[in-house]
Amino acid sequence: MTIRLGYGTNGLTDLRLDDALGLLADLGYDGVGLTLDHMHFDPLAPDLAARTAHVAARLQELGLGVTVETGARYVLDPRRKHGPSLLDPDPEARAARTRLLVRAVGIAADLGAHAVHCFSGITPPDTTPDTAWQRLTGALAPVLEAADASGIPLAIEPEPGHLLATLADFHHLRVLTGDPAPLGLTLDIGHCQCLEPAMPVDCVREAAPWLRHVQIEDMRRGVHEHLPFGEGEIDFPPVLEALDTLSDTGYRGLTVVELPRHSHAGPELARTSIEFLRKHSPSSHSPSSR
Repeated sequence: MTIRLGYGTNGLTDLRLDDALGLLADLGYDGVGLTLDHMHFDPLAPDLAARTAHVAARLQELGLGVTVETGARYVLDPRRKHGPSLLDPDPEARAARTRLLVRAVGIAADLGAHAVHCFSGITPPDTTPDTAWQRLTGALAPVLEAADASGIPLAIEPEPGHLLATLADFHHLRVLTGDPAPLGLTLDIGHCQCLEPAMPVDCVREAAPWLRHVQIEDMRRGVHEHLPFGEGEIDFPPVLEALDTLSDTGYRGLTVVELPRHSHAGPELARTSIEFLRKHSPSSHSPSSR
């Protein structure tokens, strides 16, 4: 199997980070989606350089790859989920999110990460689409500059309910920004099932040239709820077959299990998730590539 499997730390928040990384290595994962949050790796706390060096050494010791994820709910504002966003009406608030993403790029470079993940945010009330897109492109400009300078791709995720919600929206952003080289895509397989007009397997094929990060979980049509494998509606064998061929297009990133509301059962779900993905992969008869 050429798919490099990872698991998101946002689904292991009841474990210390060192323990979570050790668990994933023991289970045979190839990497980790490291969410910057106050539970595991606070990007705003003191001694950032020393803490980053510690995590980098731990990842190297365990042989784990990493993608830096920035979807923590309350990392900037303890009262507003995902606030402030890149679409906030207040320019200073938008700048705070931009600074966090620029810092995430620096952390990713120090960790040797494959990419930095982000999303647009929800369009605020009384905001026209044109204004929202202008805010997004303006707020992302310094992040894309940092990504270009560091060689770390920025992988923006279409998120249900957000301004940038679909693959079509991602391509709209590419046009608005002049299609800069550092701008890539995070494809969430569950989100494809939730709201894309195409089937998830077709979304993988369509998105392949721009993919820099992949998230995976089960989901139902029209319901944005991340579910353990087998509890939703996705037909996984063809999806995994399509993901298995991504290396032919140059994709070298991770496919990260994304179960952020299941941390209470994180260790067990990490085990059953990798077993499910291996069982349903097109090369399940072969040993893990890790």
